[in-house]
Amino acid sequence: MEKLFKLKEHNTTVKVEILAGLTTFMTMAYILIVNPLILADAGMDFGAVFTATAISAAVGTLVMALLANLPFALAPGMGLNAFFAYAVVLGMGYSWQFALTAVFLEGIIFLILTAFNVREAIVNSIPSNIKKAISVGIGLFIAFIGLANAGIIVKSPADGLIVALGEVTSGGALLAVIGIVITGILLVFKVRGALLLGIVATTLIGFPMGITHLPAAGSSWAPPSLAPIFFKFDFSNIFSMDMLIVLFTFLFVDMFDTVGTLIGVSTKAGLIDKDGNIPKVKAALFADAVGTTVGAILGTSTVTTYVESAAGVAEGGKTGLTAFTAAILFIVALFLSPLFLMIPGAATAPVLVLVGLFMMSPIKEIDLDNYTESIPAFLTIIMMPLTYSIAEGIMFGMLSYVILKALTGKAKDVHPVTYIVGILFILKYIL
Repeated sequence: MEKLFKLKEHNTTVKVEILAGLTTFMTMAYILIVNPLILADAGMDFGAVFTATAISAAVGTLVMALLANLPFALAPGMGLNAFFAYAVVLGMGYSWQFALTAVFLEGIIFLILTAFNVREAIVNSIPSNIKKAISVGIGLFIAFIGLANAGIIVKSPADGLIVALGEVTSGGALLAVIGIVITGILLVFKVRGALLLGIVATTLIGFPMGITHLPAAGSSWAPPSLAPIFFKFDFSNIFSMDMLIVLFTFLFVDMFDTVGTLIGVSTKAGLIDKDGNIPKVKAALFADAVGTTVGAILGTSTVTTYVESAAGVAEGGKTGLTAFTAAILFIVALFLSPLFLMIPGAATAPVLVLVGLFMMSPIKEIDLDNYTESIPAFLTIIMMPLTYSIAEGIMFGMLSYVILKALTGKAKDVHPVTYIVGILFILKYIL
């Protein structure tokens, strides 16, 4: 373990890393049920997608662990799976095989871009203050996800509000509030594994409340077959304009979701070097590309680095052993799916909310008095939760940075690659 993951160099231990990996897995295990539910709406086999989700997550996360030695887990991305099912298949009327083909091509293109250091150059071109803002924005974003998953906040179109307070004294919302209190107390007393213990305790409290349920009698514990979706590609429309638009969208959203997550969580974990760069970022981006390519072959939507990795980092995870642990648990989940799937969203919501707090700390290092730096940083932070997208937050922040610097006589402060990225953002909005 020491030779493979360099634990002493990172001032960590096997126990801490395994606990962190378990915490990361528990906070993102929901994807094992949510991803099949979404892709089933596109006509795909639920059981087969479950198996594809677990295996693609394990493959991508293992590459992250063994090549990049970073504590990040991967799985089919939320948002990207919704675009796959509801925009490409149900909206545009294409088959899910067409959508899988676009994901496969995206993975191949990412492998090429990573090999030629294009994605690495984009990561390194992002200004220091925006990198810090990305961490803060992700904190607000995942806290927002946690509150929404628990029903503490809800959509309220009837009142003309974007969001409103849910029924916090009943159901999952009440359980999540109880979980926040329990986990908060454990954190105050510096209990090792506070986040994981909080999930377990909240899940158990959910039983008498009727929210947590034991697996149904006769539940199958064997992995469903991949046969209905394995290697099911449709290349008949590969040169169409629709394929170009779909492929561009997958590429763009995945690239900046992944970049944002890597930067934000690496900043919080203290992994950013003195020059503001992520160590072994090329290997990390390669993991994302491999995961996406393998995932498409297996039969699932784009695989990306998960923001919930911040939960493991908050538990002390610093090396690939954290990711390795999460990867093994995804494999185990193939055979123990009813057990993992019984954890309610209300039990993981408190962890996401409190990790949101942990991710806020870099805001203290942002230069708020220099408005060409602070305005882009603020837009990056605020747009992530409001647009429900890490990529959109980065786009607003980077565009405002380039424009403000260029129009205030500070154009030379901007890295040449940053200008190119800004042009790509403008093209994305135009298209």
